[in-house]
Amino acid sequence: MTLSIWRYSHLTLAIASFVFVFLATITGIVLAFQPISEQMQPFKIESVNQLDVDQTITTFKDKYPEIINIEVDANQFVSASVITADGTSLNGYFNPKTAAFLGEKPEISVFFKFTTNLHRSLFLKGIGRFFVGLGSFLLFLIAITGSILIIKRQSGIKRIFAKVVNENFSQYWHVVLGRLSLIPIIIITLTGVYLSLLKFDLISEKKQKHTVDFQTTAFAEKQPDTNIFNTTRLTEVVNLEFPFSEDEEDYYILKLKDKEVLVHQYSGQVLSQVDYPMVTFLSNLSLTWHTGKGSIVWSIVLLIACLNILFFIYSGFKMTIERRKNKALPKNKFTKDKAEVIILVGSETGQSYALATAFYKGVIANGKTVYISDLNSYTTYKNAKQLVVFTSTYGDGEAPVNAKNFITLLKSVPQEQTIKYAVVGFGSLKYKAYCKYAQMVDASLQLHPNFTPNLQLQKIHNQSQSTFKDWLQQWNTVVGTNVSLVLDNPAIKTKKQQTFKVINKTLLNVDNTFVLQLKPTKKINFISGDLLAVYPKQDGIERLYSIGKMDNQIVISVKKHEFGVCSTYFNSLEKKDVVNAVIKPNPTFNLPNKTKRAVLIANGTGIGPFLGMINTNPQTEKHLFWGGRTKQSLSLYQKYIDSGLQHNTLSSFNVAFSQAQKEKIYVQDIVAKNQAIITQVLKDDGVIMICGSVAMQNHVLEVLNHISTTKLQQPISYYLDNKVIKTDCY
Repeated sequence: MTLSIWRYSHLTLAIASFVFVFLATITGIVLAFQPISEQMQPFKIESVNQLDVDQTITTFKDKYPEIINIEVDANQFVSASVITADGTSLNGYFNPKTAAFLGEKPEISVFFKFTTNLHRSLFLKGIGRFFVGLGSFLLFLIAITGSILIIKRQSGIKRIFAKVVNENFSQYWHVVLGRLSLIPIIIITLTGVYLSLLKFDLISEKKQKHTVDFQTTAFAEKQPDTNIFNTTRLTEVVNLEFPFSEDEEDYYILKLKDKEVLVHQYSGQVLSQVDYPMVTFLSNLSLTWHTGKGSIVWSIVLLIACLNILFFIYSGFKMTIERRKNKALPKNKFTKDKAEVIILVGSETGQSYALATAFYKGVIANGKTVYISDLNSYTTYKNAKQLVVFTSTYGDGEAPVNAKNFITLLKSVPQEQTIKYAVVGFGSLKYKAYCKYAQMVDASLQLHPNFTPNLQLQKIHNQSQSTFKDWLQQWNTVVGTNVSLVLDNPAIKTKKQQTFKVINKTLLNVDNTFVLQLKPTKKINFISGDLLAVYPKQDGIERLYSIGKMDNQIVISVKKHEFGVCSTYFNSLEKKDVVNAVIKPNPTFNLPNKTKRAVLIANGTGIGPFLGMINTNPQTEKHLFWGGRTKQSLSLYQKYIDSGLQHNTLSSFNVAFSQAQKEKIYVQDIVAKNQAIITQVLKDDGVIMICGSVAMQNHVLEVLNHISTTKLQQPISYYLDNKVIKTDCY
């Protein structure tokens, strides 16, 4: 419920402030270029920070008979107003070292003036200033609520800058850019609010007044060593106003960044000093931080922050629209007490609703009475015989918003009859708490006396429709139905697909596995570990294959399944046939070029990407561990392994056969026997890459955890967090 409050608060604030934030951001982008253009003006003098005020005064007095004032702006440009010997008035920028006139101050362009007025008040004067200030405050609240959502998504404040799982473009960059822009956006908003309050006199600047008594003040001759002008750098000056006349009671008015000083024009003695109040300091600081004046670097930071705000508006509303679209459950044709099949859904983003809805329609079409709702709506079901739960997991094993009350309700709501159940968990293997909430739901149902499992918990990675269909076949078998699904698949644009020619395809081996070699018909950049996405015409469902690269050709290892649409299609290919597919970069599973040592661990067809890796990067010491069923299983890959060993691109090959001898040996067993290799790779900041089945991955990680904790006193999570261990399992 807490998460829901923060999310709705974040959305409500975004909607309420959209117009003002959008206009302020657009104009802010334009105005960020103003200080940059000012800095590019040719009025900056090198080493101006080495000059003191006394040197500057002397230089100007030697050249001009009358000086009215000297100013130093945020860009460290020195301007002055003087009168020359011939009575000509000069106003503009000067060289403080020589007092040479450099040029008049350029007029601010009409475009920048227009944009500034729009940015400050929307041309509505006082009321416009109020709404702009309010918009800044709302944007500040949006940044805070967004930060809280990121903290929850990243499983705690300590992990706020941990790796973000890339599930889709909008969500990934919304989080990544949000973290990077947080501090600049907070600075922009708080300074904007402060300047608005200052404009409406809600914050007042009360300066002290100077008091000078010339009758009681004794003046000495000018003392250069102790004169305030000698001890003050020119860069500390905001404005220096010269005496109006030679009368002793006329004095210099020296305005510094933190105080204002009256200085006797002959002795240099300080007549009066007034320190600026904190409000003045904060006002100047707010103006500088809000506008970026005087700093190209900070102006660029503000520009990037404003561009990011525009992206947040786009991506935020895009995610909201998609979430609303995905959360539309079908209207029930039967009441909860008449239905024999109950479907309960838990989803944070709404992605699980698509498969749940397809399942609901399939069961209805099969002649069953069905009722679908969210997990928080769990109640009694008088005629229910089957319960099917579809749920995702949020953050570090938390329940989705619409499922937080389920486990509590399960304990308090009584059921009159025994109900059989099945739980399907949706998630991503990139998260540590993969399908953790689904596990909690499954465990709670197992402990309940009125529920009996008819299937084991099914975990589905990245909404895999093929895995879902496999689960459905099992459910049909157990329940005695013949439910089929009609899934809405996004149309694949043929223009985006690339073409590949079949170079070679091996025959099926004893494991119904084969190796396929493809060559792109056009030049394509890819490396081993990237993914080949294929969309069969039969269902259009995306299948991903991890690829190895050899001589600019693609090598993939495929296991043919009896009813596998894509594997059957691949197996039917012959030389010179053309395949339409898309190569997708997979940077989280590429072998780094500068890695000194690497361990590659796979079972079955998971060896595919390693066939390319073991024959490249000769500077990397590579050790391959592979597990198969029998020695004949290895024949498909033998030539690639022999080539790597022969050309010294593969340092060692360690193999395990699970059915070649009485005692079953798996890949995790041979990893455990080679602790020295594993330890050395971890010590030398190498990488360990794992590809194959999830079951194998879990067993291997257990072995690696034992090695890392006993030999290096570090848990396996340390190496996972630091991307030393990379996985691509299914």
